[in-house]
Amino acid sequence: MGDLSKDINSKFANAKIKALINILYTANWITSFQNEFFKPHGISPQQYNILRILNGAGKALKVQTIKDSMIERSPNATRLMDKLHDKLLIERLPCPEDRRVVNIQITMKGKALLNTISDSFNDELVKNITEEEAQQLSDLLDKMR
Repeated sequence: MGDLSKDINSKFANAKIKALINILYTANWITSFQNEFFKPHGISPQQYNILRILNGAGKALKVQTIKDSMIERSPNATRLMDKLHDKLLIERLPCPEDRRVVNIQITMKGKALLNTISDSFNDELVKNITEEEAQQLSDLLDKMR
């Protein structure tokens, strides 16, 4: 089991400061893990999130709806979608009622990619905690926000 004090060779003024630094440190660890996991699939974690949102919706969505649903509210979501479009993983559908609106839909190739990506990376990230501990952690993070 990791010990933040040893991992970053530091002491903390109190438990609250240690918890805050631990959250930031762990968030970075998760991001690094995800980046490495998705690299062989040719997408980023944010692009994966977009594909999951579209796949779960089962229909085309407005760009703003996708942005609002993202885990990481990304100001460059349009650029992320451009890259997914270039890889033929999503398609843009103009709205007939309003030319300013563009709807985004996952393609069959995008669905096929999702099917090849195992959700096991999530299991790997939380393998050292029990369901009860996971619930407690989630509750504490909700309380913090």
